[in-house]
Amino acid sequence: MVGSKGMMGAAILAAKACLRSGAGKLTCYIPEEGVSIVQAGIPEAMCSIDTYTGDNEKLDKLACYDSIGIGPGIGNTEESKNRLLFILKHYKRPVVLDADALNLVAGNLELWKLIPANSILTPHVKECERLFGKAGNDFTRIGLAIKKAKEYQVVIVLKGHYTLIADPSGKYIFNSTGNPGLAKGGTGDVLTGIITAFFITGLPPF
Repeated sequence: MVGSKGMMGAAILAAKACLRSGAGKLTCYIPEEGVSIVQAGIPEAMCSIDTYTGDNEKLDKLACYDSIGIGPGIGNTEESKNRLLFILKHYKRPVVLDADALNLVAGNLELWKLIPANSILTPHVKECERLFGKAGNDFTRIGLAIKKAKEYQVVIVLKGHYTLIADPSGKYIFNSTGNPGLAKGGTGDVLTGIITAFFITGLPPF
């Protein structure tokens, strides 16, 4: 579930990354105004069109998808919240949540409770603050992310200069291979696509 008016670039980046990372078949759930953009930019991807009328019929066969990535460019709107709520209620496998999906979850206990165990959340520092509250420094923030991964039984990828990956069991590791170029807008969308594709292979979330 990606993209909205003015933010279809996020959908393109996530979708291309997903296909290049091993997904054999990809469906982009997008608003109607984004169809020509996606079909021109990624002709090998299929489109499931959402007209944002409140009708969720397009989402009634969620079980056929091996993995679902949600968030890049969807916007922080009531319509997006309703779509996210519907997916979390009806899709019982782990999902990948990024960007506006995380912003919608922040402060919404109903959505938190519906996130399947072993789902992967990929917040940057500001999104982490919205999800869990402000931290005085990096060490406190890291400790909070490790604690919340265990509390909610999810994998948290806290993006930063050294990215933290925290496991529901309390285990954690750091990825120290990044560089300043990863701070550029869009890299998080690419990461969402990559992780969504890796889920299809059956790799453990951590």
